[in-house]
Amino acid sequence: VRMKRFRRHGQESHRDRIKQELYGFNKTVEHGFPHQPSALVFSPSLQLLAIGTRSGAIKLYGAPGVEFMGLHDENAAVTQVHFLPQQVSGCSPHTHTYCTGLKSAVATLYLMLYSQLLLKKTNFLCVLIILGSNALTTSLSITMLKPNPVVPSLCSLPEDYGGRRILEHVESLQENPVNPLQVLIGYGRGIMVIWDLERHSAVKHIPATQQLESVWWTEDGGHVLSSHSDGSYCRWMVAGEGTQSEPEKSEVPYGHFPCKAISKIIQLPTEQGPPFLFLSGGMPRASYGDRHCISVIHSKTHVALDFTSRIIDFFVIRDGPDHTGDPSALVVLVEEELVVIDLQTEGWPVIQTPYLVPLHCSAITCSHHVSAIPLKMWERVLSAGPWPITGGQNLSPDAPQRDLLLTGHEDGTVRFWDASGVCLYPMYKLSTAGVFLTDAEPNDNMNQCTEGEWPPFRKVGCFDPYSDDPRLGVQKIHLCKYSGYLTVAGTAGQILVLELNDEAAEQTVEATVADLLQGQESFRWKGHTRLEVREEPVTFPPGFQPFALVQCQPPAVVTALTLHSEWKLVTFGTSHGFGLYDYQQKSNVLVRCTLNPSDQLAMEGPLSRVKSIKKSLRQSFRRIRRSRVSLRKHHVNSAAKVQEANARLEAELAEMELAPVQRKIEARSSDDSFTGLVRTLYFADTFLSDSSHHTPSLWAGTNGGSVFAYQLRLPPVERRSEDPVSAHPAKEIQLMHRAPVVGIVVLDGHGSPLPEPLEVAHDLARSADMQGCHQLLVISEEQFKVFTLPKVSAKMKLKLTAIDGSRVRRVGVAWFGSSRSEDYGESGLTVLTNQGDLHVVSLPGVKLQVQYPCIRREDVSGIASCVFTKHGQGFYLISPSEFERFSLSARCVVEPRSLVEVPSQTPGTTLPRAQPDGPSVAHRYTPTASL
Repeated sequence: VRMKRFRRHGQESHRDRIKQELYGFNKTVEHGFPHQPSALVFSPSLQLLAIGTRSGAIKLYGAPGVEFMGLHDENAAVTQVHFLPQQVSGCSPHTHTYCTGLKSAVATLYLMLYSQLLLKKTNFLCVLIILGSNALTTSLSITMLKPNPVVPSLCSLPEDYGGRRILEHVESLQENPVNPLQVLIGYGRGIMVIWDLERHSAVKHIPATQQLESVWWTEDGGHVLSSHSDGSYCRWMVAGEGTQSEPEKSEVPYGHFPCKAISKIIQLPTEQGPPFLFLSGGMPRASYGDRHCISVIHSKTHVALDFTSRIIDFFVIRDGPDHTGDPSALVVLVEEELVVIDLQTEGWPVIQTPYLVPLHCSAITCSHHVSAIPLKMWERVLSAGPWPITGGQNLSPDAPQRDLLLTGHEDGTVRFWDASGVCLYPMYKLSTAGVFLTDAEPNDNMNQCTEGEWPPFRKVGCFDPYSDDPRLGVQKIHLCKYSGYLTVAGTAGQILVLELNDEAAEQTVEATVADLLQGQESFRWKGHTRLEVREEPVTFPPGFQPFALVQCQPPAVVTALTLHSEWKLVTFGTSHGFGLYDYQQKSNVLVRCTLNPSDQLAMEGPLSRVKSIKKSLRQSFRRIRRSRVSLRKHHVNSAAKVQEANARLEAELAEMELAPVQRKIEARSSDDSFTGLVRTLYFADTFLSDSSHHTPSLWAGTNGGSVFAYQLRLPPVERRSEDPVSAHPAKEIQLMHRAPVVGIVVLDGHGSPLPEPLEVAHDLARSADMQGCHQLLVISEEQFKVFTLPKVSAKMKLKLTAIDGSRVRRVGVAWFGSSRSEDYGESGLTVLTNQGDLHVVSLPGVKLQVQYPCIRREDVSGIASCVFTKHGQGFYLISPSEFERFSLSARCVVEPRSLVEVPSQTPGTTLPRAQPDGPSVAHRYTPTASL
């Protein structure tokens, strides 16, 4: 007879109530630059910026912290965005109206292309707006300009313009800035018609001879500027009626050779002096046809701003209460970043953006999060210039603590981001390339403009998909927030140890070789060579400066890295073994080979040496599933391909099977590839030899289910710099099913995870309980297993794979505070599976508490990029340039809370035009946007 255990209803209800107070899943905010932007608009009256994307998203940004987002139900590209009264609209080429849901702070509206708008019988468009929980419906009256009355008005034009061919497409519509009853219609073949809406007739014809790209009606209403496909622009006087056959001015800025089209032109006056002229494109076709440029001309200053990727759109922000004063900032949306130019400061410098920062300046290869940074380290935040977009109010409370997100990149840089609040703000950039002799030296004059050069190029933007040497790619990062020590490990087996220094220093970094093969002659490394270290002294700027270097041999990718700043030790692992390095004495303490004799795949390496570029390309495509870096010259979608390659390698190393979803727990052969790959490393002060003496220890877990424990003997503090550190084998565990070990945690006598190094010394954590028995928690891909220490006997386990076929991909230790009581909280494990599900497992009981779907299981890159925080939050890449932030904690949630007030306007009054913008009327809403 099968007996069933019953629990009292009251006990179950009490635990369920506690779970609700501790846990709660929310996707809170998207950090970074929108992937594949397709449309841009700015509202001067609201001071809001809107960006549409090819995936159907519309994102609004105001002052730092003011963010809103809406998403089409269908994956429809946004081709245009327009601000209308009290609302935002986006244009999609497929659907007439979208309702984006209660959490959306924007509305979307289908607007037909101008040529369709003139030919179709549409009189009204209905817009359903949902802002927070407020729904508004607005009907927009459309005045139709049908082709029949337009054509007869063109009879006085030359014969070249005759017939209905003029109406093939409408390139541009512009309202007269001083007379809203007049509209300028610009047709692709060059003809421009000023149409009077009240008289229903054409007032003036402007017959340009070149294909029209864009038009701009000057603020005084007296002139029209037109730009054309041959790289020219013309200035036309519009006073009077009839036909003006010749322009006042016609110029090809970068002639006399054939030039590309000027796709957009803007001219804005200044209170004192000549106007500003902005031109997009127009470069000489043969020499600079591949450049993405906007030319800014003011008086005798002429600069061609050379951007890093294709220009989507741009606008100019102006001074004054009505935003009709002098131009103050040029805002340019390019395919990979947003660039803002300060037009009021000499030299027109770039303004540091507080949001929309391109995280993927170089492809992201790894991430590391550090919570509760001390103020001393935090004071390195760089100050930026005043941000010109100021719409809305940020109602979010101040962040309870200072958090850092560190991202490693393919070019060998580490970027520090303020991850405390809604805006992921750049703080500091560290480059490791200066330590090594790379294949290509960086161009120091990249942003300098040569005297007398024409066109007068000036490089702007930071997106750079090229890498001087793919071996520089950063794979692992570990930062100690208390001591200021940082370790950075790379693709070619290099491990740098850096220290925070307020002064510049000139020093030589000597390499210590760690031979992980330990002289085994039967193995031959077939991968890339190691990086050569500079022999001469290198000057390092203030900040993190390298002082020690470990070079693994073979130079394989570093797969695990841990720093213990209190013991002055660093441990590292690759697919061949692991080592322990004393960075105070700059010497190796331990080297252990874990390579299986049958594992020939581990000898090939992710980067192979080839002599032929064609052969290299072929091999890269054939082996992209194992490639960690893209070829240096392979530019197309470089960031996306590097990210995908990294993710696929990680998944392949972890699985080496085709159907992980359907698979239950089963034994793995010791001959499987990469069984010796080191997945996790862990330092602990615990009981290894007996239950009365605790000692420092090192634990290492491999891809083949092995756990190695070493007892460490540290000399007394007064002799730490002279006496050597020693490591002695103490324990070895082999998991029954040989599942990869992805995490190791030691629990003290209270069942709590051991504190971080120096955390107790800074009075930020309780000392570990050394009176009760310690427990070892080994987390494999398939189960959570608890062992008692020092005997290492199995105590309890939780089987994950046997339940639903999932495998653990990421694991972290977090503290979950109660949302109702400040004094109550619990430790738990945050877990991400290969199905994209998030779990919380209780400690020390090892019981599954909650489960939430988070990432699509097909999104291998997103799952591989996930990083957890110490307080129940996390980040993962939803595109090469965007992090999705989520929270598993009911208390710790970072999300935008914003207020936008639409300024009231007295009936009958109009504002002069600064930029195309909807009229302002009295209306207010208070969205608490849950993104």
